[in-house]
Amino acid sequence: MARFSANLGFLWSDKPLLERITLAANSGFKAIELHWPYDTSPDLVREACNRLGLTLLAANTPLGNPGESGLAALPGREADFQKVFQQAMDWCLVAGASSIHVMPGVIDAGQRVQATQTMIKNLQWAADLAAPKGLTLLLEAINPRDKPDYFYSTQAQSNTIREACGRSNIKLMFDVYHVGVAEGDILTKLAHYMPHIGHIQIAAVPSRAEPDEGEVNYPVVIKQIDALGYTGWIGAEYKPRATVEVGLKWLASYKA
Repeated sequence: MARFSANLGFLWSDKPLLERITLAANSGFKAIELHWPYDTSPDLVREACNRLGLTLLAANTPLGNPGESGLAALPGREADFQKVFQQAMDWCLVAGASSIHVMPGVIDAGQRVQATQTMIKNLQWAADLAAPKGLTLLLEAINPRDKPDYFYSTQAQSNTIREACGRSNIKLMFDVYHVGVAEGDILTKLAHYMPHIGHIQIAAVPSRAEPDEGEVNYPVVIKQIDALGYTGWIGAEYKPRATVEVGLKWLASYKA
C-alpha cells in the first residue's frame, strides 16, 4: 500500500517548522518533506524527527532573487547556484534528509539553449558532490499555469535533462498535480517514467486542494502506482481547503 508523507511547505504553513513536524506526527504521517527550511536549525529538525519516528525526505534548493524560482538553469549564476546548493546539501545532511529538489528557475525563451547547457553542467557538478553523501537529486517539472516560463513544465523535458546528465543519483519528481494541469494522460506517464521516478506528489486537479476532489481519480492513480511496483513515499503537497485536520479524511480512506 502506498505510503504518504506530509509536505510541510503547504500543510500547517502558518506554524513554525518544529511545530509543523509535531503536528504531522500527531496526524499519523510517518514521513515529511520540506520546501525551504533553512531558517530552522537542522540539528533541531533531526532531533524532532528521531523523537517522533518520522523520516525526513527532502528540501528544495533556495529560490534566488525574487522571481527567479531557482538558479540551476540561469546562465551567469553558476557561482550563486553552487553556493545555495552547498547550503542545501549541508542542511540536509545534518537534518537527515535523503534528497534535494534542485530548482532550475524561470528563463527567457531566447535563453533556452544556453540555459539547458547551464542546467546540465550544474546538475552534473551537484550530483557528483552529492553522490558520496548518498543524496539523490530530484527534478520537478512545474505546470506553466502556476509558474510561467519555468525551465521545464513536462515530464519529457525534465527527463531529457536527467538523461543528458548521465548521473544515477538524479531522478524525476513526478507531481501528479503538475502533470494533470500541464499534460494529462497521467497513468500512461506514470508507467513510462516509473523507472526514473525518485518521488511522487499529489494534489487535486485543478484546485491543488486535498486529493479527494476534481478531475483526477486518485484511488485509480494510487492503485496504478502500487501496481507499477513503486515502494517510495507519496507526498501530500496540497493547499488545504480549511484546516489540515478537517481535510485529512482523504488519508483515512486509504488507511482503511
